[in-house]
Amino acid sequence: MEIIIEPHTLDRAIDRGANKEEIIDTLTNGTAIEAKKNRKAKTKVFEYNKERSGKHYQQKKIEVYYVIENNKIITVTVYAFYGKF
Repeated sequence: MEIIIEPHTLDRAIDRGANKEEIIDTLTNGTAIEAKKNRKAKTKVFEYNKERSGKHYQQKKIEVYYVIENNKIITVTVYAFYGKF
């Protein structure tokens, strides 16, 4: 299925410390999670082992929210959480 990453999703990804490759990987290989408003979502944990905002984090969890229209995955937004999952 074709993946369309909306500009809003990329803007939020940059703000939240995620990138296009992580979005695609999460959509392709992630685990489905619950979403609201007739949306779907997937999550995936990545090894991070870096600093963000002055604090070291072992892992980064990405959540991608999307809809399916005309056999295409269209992203809505992305969230990034930092810690150990």
